[in-house]
Amino acid sequence: MIDQIIDFNRSFVEQKGYEPFVTDKYPNKKLAVLTCMDTRLTELLPSALGLKNGDAKIIKNAGGLILSPFDSAMRSLIVAIYELHVEEIMVVAHSQCGACNMSYSHFHDVMIARGITQRTLDTIGECGIDLNQWLDGFHNTEASVRKTVRAIQTHPLIPGDIVIRGFIIDSVTGGLREVKGGAL
Repeated sequence: MIDQIIDFNRSFVEQKGYEPFVTDKYPNKKLAVLTCMDTRLTELLPSALGLKNGDAKIIKNAGGLILSPFDSAMRSLIVAIYELHVEEIMVVAHSQCGACNMSYSHFHDVMIARGITQRTLDTIGECGIDLNQWLDGFHNTEASVRKTVRAIQTHPLIPGDIVIRGFIIDSVTGGLREVKGGAL
């Protein structure tokens, strides 16, 4: 598959397929979107939000979560604010998310079946990584959005003038619903 992608890329560049996408690093709408990496959202989310290439910084991870105050999603948001002039942040979860009810106990069995040893898993735990917490998802999408919005709002490096709102997008229709109660 990667070789096919590389072949396509070569042709894309030769045919100047990139020209409609040329922009700079600053988001035109001064917006960052923290969302899930779900493949259903790849084109649906920007289309449903009316975003074009260059309009927003889109930060994706499994579940669209902030796991800790200094994880890569929070780091990306802070860089977006201070370096790229972002003024508003949307947290956008989605219906039927695979991270909902995700758990380490499930991953544990799959990892063992794929050849990861119990000793390796134990060693990671001995290094201070709680795999139960690290690989846990969430159990209520609205509550997860509220928690993520609050984590951003209360972060000591997020300025008070940044607008932060949470939403759930329907993974089929693209319909957007605001999650109330996330604001401080």
